[in-house]
Amino acid sequence: MILVTGASRGLGAAICNRLVAQGRDVIGLARAGNEGAYPVRSCDVTSYEGWRQLAKDLRHEGVHVDALINVAGVASMNLAVTTPEHVTRRVIETNLLGSIFGCQAIAPLMIRRKSGTIINFSTIAVHLGLKGESVYVASKAGVEGFSRAFAREMADFGITVNCVAPGPIRTDLLRGVSDTQIDVIVEQQILRKVFGPDAVCDTVEMLLSPSARAITGQVLHVGGA
Repeated sequence: MILVTGASRGLGAAICNRLVAQGRDVIGLARAGNEGAYPVRSCDVTSYEGWRQLAKDLRHEGVHVDALINVAGVASMNLAVTTPEHVTRRVIETNLLGSIFGCQAIAPLMIRRKSGTIINFSTIAVHLGLKGESVYVASKAGVEGFSRAFAREMADFGITVNCVAPGPIRTDLLRGVSDTQIDVIVEQQILRKVFGPDAVCDTVEMLLSPSARAITGQVLHVGGA
């Protein structure tokens, strides 16, 4: 079974749909649960207890978790000194703590079987140090640092841990970003274009495949950085 956070829309939904189309078993995680092409369970990624309860439920149901993909995230495009406290907390709690809590809760289910794949999501903004995204960059830089260290902790259990760090991707997240801002980012990528969700899905698909069994502790930039 593959768990995917942020499964109700955007990249999370695109990844779920790609995996389902390949015949993979998927459970989506989002604030509101529903049933569609794949089941979506209610899960607030910022809740430590919520993650623990999910892991307990999966264990009791006999679900074998093969992979965890932490896609859920929020962005804040604002100067650090003008970012309200509640926004700062929301970004850090969702992006960084949400990923850490997910790994803490779900990795033990993989450790028992001595196999598994964890994919956390970062952003090209970390590499570029983008102006106006300081808080967002801080949260995702934390995800990258955690993932590198966590990969070493999980290595003896046959579990790989990597980050996918996309540039601008055509999802709802770009609706509040001006074309000028997008152009500034794209001009600093190696491949100077805005990619669609399929490019990210391709990268995730590769990391889930047996051919990626020797890749861990890495940050893969979709678009190049």
